[in-house]
Amino acid sequence: MDIKKLERKAAEIRMTVIDMVYEAGTGHTGSSLSNTDILTVLFYEVMKNDPVNPNWEERDRYIQSKGHAVESYWAVLADKGYFPKEELKTFSKFNTRLIGHPNNKVPGVEMNTGALGHGLSISVGMALAAKMDHKDYRVFTLMGDGELAEGSVWEAAMAASQYKLDNLVGIVDRNRLQITGSTDDVMSNEPLDKKWESFGWDVIEVDGNDIAELVQVFHSIPKTEGKPTIILANTIKGKGISFAENEAGWHHHVPSQEEYELAMKELSKRLEVLA
Repeated sequence: MDIKKLERKAAEIRMTVIDMVYEAGTGHTGSSLSNTDILTVLFYEVMKNDPVNPNWEERDRYIQSKGHAVESYWAVLADKGYFPKEELKTFSKFNTRLIGHPNNKVPGVEMNTGALGHGLSISVGMALAAKMDHKDYRVFTLMGDGELAEGSVWEAAMAASQYKLDNLVGIVDRNRLQITGSTDDVMSNEPLDKKWESFGWDVIEVDGNDIAELVQVFHSIPKTEGKPTIILANTIKGKGISFAENEAGWHHHVPSQEEYELAMKELSKRLEVLA
């Protein structure tokens, strides 16, 4: 898919996210909007995946460790055809499969996540299994920058380096905001690049809301044989909705009717520009 089509797809996914949260009356809006471009590039351009055969043995594995930002994940899976788009209307409603965190009862979801700090450990196990089974699939895991305060992340980082898992790609959605404020104020993780380097990872920084840059970076890894890769994706919380961008209050914010209409108007204009 060319860059313009990917950018258009990301705008469509953002519209679906806003629809889902508004309809359900709950959701992690800002976090899902910040990671939308990353998920779009992974699922439509980079990863081997097959909605018709979601358990295809050679598929690349994706783990969304920052599980609370599930809305963009559900929107992408539905758009890809893993389940009917109509089911998105059930998000966070009684008896739905589409709960507020990834749920492996849904095709396309490898593992339940949401308890922060667990996704990278799961991904290390999957990547190590691929090595032991002589399989060439890769494992991608998306983490939040606030999540990096969890010690289990760094235990997993050590293990990935120890076992030379160059088939493992970690991504940090580095929007610098979490539910209680900025990551620097809550629990600073700087210098983040040096931390990952000291744990034996190749570090790549990227504009996580620039589709073209993301495509180039993902297609360039692994950089070094025998080393896992971490992509520090500098993103904007609430990306795509001007009045939500860089607003910590939009972490778990449900738009009012006026905000909903304004957001959809902005995204519709974005699609017109990309037509």
